Amino acid sequence: MARTPDPARKPALLAQTLEYLLDKPLATLSFRTLATALGVSTFTLSYHFGSRAELIREVLRAISERATFMERRLVNDVTLDTYFENLALSWEWTLDPRNRQLQRLEFEAAMLESLNPEEYTFAGGVHAFWRRIGREALMGFGLSEADAVIESRLLVDTVLGIQYDLVLNHDDAAATEAFERLVQTHRARIEFLVSV
Repeated sequence: MARTPDPARKPALLAQTLEYLLDKPLATLSFRTLATALGVSTFTLSYHFGSRAELIREVLRAISERATFMERRLVNDVTLDTYFENLALSWEWTLDPRNRQLQRLEFEAAMLESLNPEEYTFAGGVHAFWRRIGREALMGFGLSEADAVIESRLLVDTVLGIQYDLVLNHDDAAATEAFERLVQTHRARIEFLVSV
């Protein structure tokens, strides 16, 4: 007689996997090394995740759950002030040392995706998600769609660059100074575009 699957087991394994990866490269993740680290069998991992690629997709989906939180904040009655408050909250998330390691995993996943876009589609989707959220918020302030598309891409790409700098150099003060300058410049441009 087959055992009934435990619905809490997969989320627990995923949480343990995230903790395991905080100081390890995503590229070296295998069922064998993970099973050893978690004290489970490779069969258990295979049963719950199917393949290494699916495990990586699940890990990246879990990392990006902050996007769902930010989406709710950015699409419901957002004002210009709350838009910039949400940018500041997102930056504070980035400064947390644990989240910085999660950000590192996202960057690593993007590199895996650039080499194997048929197997991994996460990073491009996250990038498009943030651009869409920004575009919709900016159009809500009165920007034309063309301006909103450009300003959203400029913001997302620049924030990702600053986050990359932070992950690479671990200089919170310098990265924060760059982020704050970006926000000042972005706000001035948005206020100008809304007024014309």
